[in-house]
Amino acid sequence: MAASLTGIVEEARLSARALRDYGESLFNPTVRLGVTGLSRAGKTVFITALIHGLIRGGRFPVFEAFASGRIARAQLSPQPDDGVPRFAYETHVSALVEERRWPSSTVDISELRLVIDYQRPNGAERTLTLDIVDYPGEWLLDLPLLDKSYEQWARESVALSREAPRAHLARDWHAHLGMLSAEAPADEQVTLRAAQLFTDYLRACRDERFAMSLLPPGRFLMPGNLAGSPALTFAPLDLPAEGSAKDGSLWAMMRRRYEAYKDIVVRPFFRDHFARLDRQIVLVDALAAFNAGPEALHDLEAALSGILTCFRVGRSTLLSALFRPRIDRILFAATKADHLHHTSHDRLEAVLRRAVDQAVAHAESTGAMIDVVALAAVRATREAMVARGRDKLPSLLGVPAAGESANGEIFDGNTEVATFPGDLPDDAAALFNGAEAFRGLSSDAAEATDFRFLRFRPPLLESNGGEPTLPHIRLDRALQFLIGDRLL
Repeated sequence: MAASLTGIVEEARLSARALRDYGESLFNPTVRLGVTGLSRAGKTVFITALIHGLIRGGRFPVFEAFASGRIARAQLSPQPDDGVPRFAYETHVSALVEERRWPSSTVDISELRLVIDYQRPNGAERTLTLDIVDYPGEWLLDLPLLDKSYEQWARESVALSREAPRAHLARDWHAHLGMLSAEAPADEQVTLRAAQLFTDYLRACRDERFAMSLLPPGRFLMPGNLAGSPALTFAPLDLPAEGSAKDGSLWAMMRRRYEAYKDIVVRPFFRDHFARLDRQIVLVDALAAFNAGPEALHDLEAALSGILTCFRVGRSTLLSALFRPRIDRILFAATKADHLHHTSHDRLEAVLRRAVDQAVAHAESTGAMIDVVALAAVRATREAMVARGRDKLPSLLGVPAAGESANGEIFDGNTEVATFPGDLPDDAAALFNGAEAFRGLSSDAAEATDFRFLRFRPPLLESNGGEPTLPHIRLDRALQFLIGDRLL
């Protein structure tokens, strides 16, 4: 009864917020664009490059309203949500342009408002407000927890941790788990130790050698001001097939704290931010999965499927805007396309499309528009033909970050080098089906000939007499899909 009442109250609050947002948008047309992605996917770089290009006149030939000159001006405006940190655009631009380093990763939610003055094709002048909401993809993967009991989550988490390559990474946690009885008396120190070992396991899974993506609860890896709180101090238990959580048991304590995590962390994020989004882009570092091997690619596939189930997809209508807001456009973007020759960009898209195929089919049946693109919000390399013996090979030129290495050479962060990135397979399914040469960084096989990608520094910008702009790959295509229809 209590759970049912909570759901009714939650729906009422969502509807009230939706009604208020809808009323405001009648007088001030607004698009709330969610930008998310799993760790190191490039969310901060994407938002910074998008804003920089619109404000400073970037090259966006595919973004029709911009290329045709119908956008008269784009400028930053104070954000509407006083309780949400402002996206530090100026700091991130300075890092990219002046210091030539990649900005810090997203660890919390932030927001920025961009006001776009434009002309409709019929000549009428209009204004579109674009509210950009940046949040960690790990938070998105928490949303399915709202429909799961502690018992269901615990069994799923333990079972997943016993699969390769996670089983090796969970060894210390498993050893502690084996000593616990779910029906034993609640013990704070035992719980703290279990939570710490479980968090260490999640953190190890995220290491670039393994690049696992499916790692809820998301706040365990980025706790913020909740670090050490009971809401973040729980872990899965091996639960008996029969029985229940008796009062005062370790099981009951873990379950109570799991429910507190949903109440304190997950529900407020859904209600105050996620449920208000109109459009969404999900950035994916597929190259990290290629580096790590086939297990990482399959884990990424499961994570993306979980992400798609989170969206209230469907075409926006008056009723849905008032009572159940829906995201009607979702773009999945494989980032760091500049690490591949342009001949492999379509193949990178094909890999990402293969990863979201099953979930996309369900989402599209509801009327939502979904697309996939390979892009680089900031292009750190350029292409060239480089002689190797009598052959000329398509290559990438760029400055690897300090400490990067290849063929026994460690780079200093200042020297430009030519690299031969190789080609992705024509058949994306080959990577998912365990292509023989696809082993990954975690493989001990000396003969492994898998995909390896250097990290490059941001490019040195040349002004050519005007304001320097950040080079990109297909950022304009992403803009056209996400907001092009709202500028007609």
